[in-house]
Amino acid sequence: MQHTVVMTGASRGIGRIAADHILRRSPDVHLVVVARGSSGAQLAAELGANGHAVTPVAADLGSLDSVRSAATEISDRLDRGELPPLRGFVGNAGMQYTNALTEGPDGFESTFAINVLANHALVRLLEDHFVSPARIVITVSDTHFGDFKHNMGMVPGPAWQSPDVLARTGAFPEPDTTTAGRTAYSTSKLAAIYLVHEYARRLPAGIDAVAYNPGFVPGTGLTRNAGPVSRFAMRRIMPVMTLTPFATSRTAAGRYLADLVLGTTQAPTGSYVDRSRPAPSSQESYDPRRERELWDTAERLTVVHAA
Repeated sequence: MQHTVVMTGASRGIGRIAADHILRRSPDVHLVVVARGSSGAQLAAELGANGHAVTPVAADLGSLDSVRSAATEISDRLDRGELPPLRGFVGNAGMQYTNALTEGPDGFESTFAINVLANHALVRLLEDHFVSPARIVITVSDTHFGDFKHNMGMVPGPAWQSPDVLARTGAFPEPDTTTAGRTAYSTSKLAAIYLVHEYARRLPAGIDAVAYNPGFVPGTGLTRNAGPVSRFAMRRIMPVMTLTPFATSRTAAGRYLADLVLGTTQAPTGSYVDRSRPAPSSQESYDPRRERELWDTAERLTVVHAA
């Protein structure tokens, strides 16, 4: 039966590989790719080259007004029957900055806006259109563990604070540094896991929500805002680490993501899926008080942009 899957972050890296796998392995999927500006049209043309059904919807994920417009467009197309029933959402887009001072048009720190608030707004604005069985997959990161085993000392662990503080620039010490930017990233991924737990509690039965950790994947566009030395290392030097257990190749990470979206990898709602299998996330990531506080804050920060 034909169904719609909405996906962010499909234009490059593991998202592009996952999108190819999803379309090739499930001809019934109509993929809606949410991408910035006119890039979505080119992406849709490339993904749909072999007759696959792909629809682009433009959005700047750093702007909640733009996210709302995208969700409204998708909802309208679903209501008019231009898209088949909605059974999936993949929040794969993510950003890491070289500081914690980058501010989006809504006044929110951009890492938090893109990695947390944009996903939440899309999930909530599309929630009433999901048809059971449906699956929401949010890409997270094992940097949220904050230990050497999971980040090899490259990314500081999360530094949790009130979500109202995390949503604004300057939340971390020396906010103009790369360390602060990376701390904002790991903290945003911890926040995403918290929201997945809340979705599992609050969404109607039959709509599952899972967090996907691809592991350390060299060669993606995640560090595209970093300096030239860091970008060179990630593109040319770090990929050799995929020959070790410490890293995942883009090909494998994209395939694992597709497996999770398509249900090949089975995981109960609220799960943390480490590459190809459900696993415990960090001890810190299980905190109902923080989860409720983050939910309430995300609702308050995004509600003025909702229809």
